[in-house]
Amino acid sequence: MEHEHEHEFILEIPEFQHLTYEVEGNIALVTLRRPEALNALSREVLEELAQVAEVIHQDPEARVAIFTGEGRAFAAGADLKEIAALKDPFMAREYALLGQQVFAEIAALPIPTIAAIHGYALGGGLELALACDLRVAAKGAKLGLPEVGLGLIPGFGGTQRLPRLIGRGRALDLIFTGRHVEAEEALQLGLVNRVGEDALEEAKRLAQSILKNAPIALALAKESVVRGEGLDLAEALEIEADLFGYAAATEDMKEGVRAFLEKRAPEFKGE
Repeated sequence: MEHEHEHEFILEIPEFQHLTYEVEGNIALVTLRRPEALNALSREVLEELAQVAEVIHQDPEARVAIFTGEGRAFAAGADLKEIAALKDPFMAREYALLGQQVFAEIAALPIPTIAAIHGYALGGGLELALACDLRVAAKGAKLGLPEVGLGLIPGFGGTQRLPRLIGRGRALDLIFTGRHVEAEEALQLGLVNRVGEDALEEAKRLAQSILKNAPIALALAKESVVRGEGLDLAEALEIEADLFGYAAATEDMKEGVRAFLEKRAPEFKGE
């Protein structure tokens, strides 16, 4: 007879050097930890972000993920020493593809993701925040894509994700000028969803308001939005109908309807 725990899932978390990963109350918290470099995104940091995305994907306790930074900044951009060392267009292209791939893995997470932004979120730092589903900024935060002032362009997704989020004209204003946008203007532009005194506390409040909902429904809603982008409306509506069908077949849907009719809070189990 097999031992009862022989096939029990054990989550393996790598030993990170430049970030921390913790889960509390179904909220996964990823904190960049290069405060002396304003959390600049070196290759090592990017590789660890790819690893932590895989951990989140596998962690059954993680139902919402928050990304933030230690110290005075969320992330002040890519590592300029590494950019200066790019010797030819081919090396530079590979570097951009690395950042794009890592942020694509974060964007592809099936659970809702939130960037909690304080201090600076510039260049690659803003591009990391753009790869998250939602962005919360502290008052006084500064966001921007200053690459053209260095003779570069945003290369980790900024020229693509920003116009999709806030529109072409507004995105080109920020990209052409390279200016820093403060939290309140970022809110008006639709670049961030909420502004608060403390970005992390505000992000946790937002996470709690998400967590009360059905986990499978959240994942399917995200999938519907993401897969529908770029498709014509008729095709996208087909995807929505298919995913609505999946949601309707879950135990959580039955529980949600029952709870509503019985005038009580639902107890969702992700089934």
